[in-house]
Parts: sequence; C-alpha cells; structure tokens
Amino acid sequence: MNTLYRITEKLLCKAVAGVALSVATLAGIWGCNDAVMTYSGPEYVLFSDTLYVLPVVDDLEYHNIPVVATVACDYDRTVAVEIIDAFSNAIEGRHYSLESNTITIPAGELVGNVRVRGYHSNIDVYDSLGFKLNLIVPEELQWDIYGTESNVILQKACKFDINAFTGYCVLTSTYIMNYMEVDKRLVKSEVDPENENTIIIRDYFFDGYDARIKFKTDDILNPLIEMEEGDFGLTSEAFGTIYGDGMIRMYQPTAYTSYYSSCEKFIFQYMTLYVPGMEEGYNTVGTFVNAVEWISDDEAEKLKREGY
Repeated sequence: MNTLYRITEKLLCKAVAGVALSVATLAGIWGCNDAVMTYSGPEYVLFSDTLYVLPVVDDLEYHNIPVVATVACDYDRTVAVEIIDAFSNAIEGRHYSLESNTITIPAGELVGNVRVRGYHSNIDVYDSLGFKLNLIVPEELQWDIYGTESNVILQKACKFDINAFTGYCVLTSTYIMNYMEVDKRLVKSEVDPENENTIIIRDYFFDGYDARIKFKTDDILNPLIEMEEGDFGLTSEAFGTIYGDGMIRMYQPTAYTSYYSSCEKFIFQYMTLYVPGMEEGYNTVGTFVNAVEWISDDEAEKLKREGY
C-alpha cells in the first residue's frame, strides 16, 4: 500500500468526540474583573471542562485537570475523584495513572487539580483512548447545569525535531497518480538556513523546483505546516505544451488542513496548482493531496536500485 493511501486509511480510523466547557466560560460566571461582575451565588464544585485532550510525550509528565469552586473558603477542601470504567477504554496502570484519587482546593483559592500521567510507550499514535472522571461531592455542591463528570482523551505526541524531517523522503501524491508515469518520487530535504523551523524539499515534483515547508510548533496537538507560494514546474514538462506564461505555480490552500507527524515523520499536505497568464476560471490545474514520508538511507538506496 502506498504512503498516501496508508496515511489516509489510518486517519479515517481515528475519531474523537466530546463537548467542551471552557475555563473562560466558567471564569465569566464569577468574573475576573471586579469592575464588571462578581459571583455571589451558591457554592459549587465542578470540572472546568467537560473534555480534555492530553498530549502524551513521555512516561513522566503529569497534566493538570482543573477542578474549580465557585466560592473561596477559609479552609482546605478535599474532593474524591473516581474513574467510571463503563465509559472508559483506556486502562489505568497501562495507558495512564492518577497521582491521587483526591484533590485539594486550598483555603482562599478556587482551583485544585487532578494530576494525570500518560504512558507514551503504551499508546499508539492512532489510538483513540480515553476515560471518564467523576467528582464525589455532596449533592448541595453539584451544579445541575454542568454535572460532576469530565472526559479525558490521551493523544500520543512526539517532541518536534526538525532534523527528523531532513534527508531522503518518499513523495506520494494524487498529482503523481494523475499526471506522472510513476507511483512515487524519491526526494531529499534539508534545513532552510534562513527561516526558523523550515525545510527545503529539493526537486519536489520536477528537477530544479523546490518547496519550502514551515512547521508550526506552538501547539503540539495541532501540528500544522505552511508552504510559501512558489514555482512548481514548466507547463511544457508537465503537459507537453506551453500554457499561459509557461509556468505552473503552487500554493497551500487555507481551506484544508495540512499537518505533520513528529512521531511518524511525515507531512500530509494539500496543494493547489495554477498557471499564470491564463484566463480567470481556466487557470487552475487543481488541488492535490501530497504525503511525504522520511526514510532511512538504506531504504533510499533500495529505491534508487528500483529506479526511483
């Protein structure tokens, strides 16, 4: 199975569902700005969200799941937390563990934390694992609107290393399938010395025409890529004749999500091609899907012997 089909098939197998109540929403209930509003209602204790997605990058890091109170008290409040097994497919002790089955909201404060540690080595990057937590609090502290439960999703993630995206890689694309007489292309990439978190893929589709790919690393759960617009190739080489200005241009459309995987060392990208100098409405070649997967030097040598 080629790279594009393999990655797409895995993506279709992954589904995460949930409804989130943001911390910001709760903050607005009692007000962060005393000049605007101050909460003066009953005392409740609840999770700040109904859904958390935790990036599991190793076997050591603990993540905080906030439990909030609507009223500060002059004494410590300890609340028990239980796991609802009937609504969980992650296994405690194998996929995750809790630091404690109780949390404490200190005197004078409004927040305590359930601390969760995921086990990176026991989770697959395409697993959809989760569990449900429930706060054991007296009925008078339960807010019927939001309840006492929260869902937790464990998402395997890997720390970004730009060097993992350099060297030989295999390009599979719907453009190649439709317009070229091969099923994939062996290319090579290097770090862009002028731009942070950016690589240059040399001879992307045609010799002499490169692509610059920038990795966005600010959100490990949302690993997006960007590609600056550039020359794709000559129309004469791609289609056997000259159209428009004779050059095909490429850009990454914003209507679709293009991203990377640090764990599996690939990028999945949407690319739109157009020909400058042609009449509007007739100048777009199409939007295509590209998958680029980085491989070892030994795998690259094997592909070279096979004619790639």
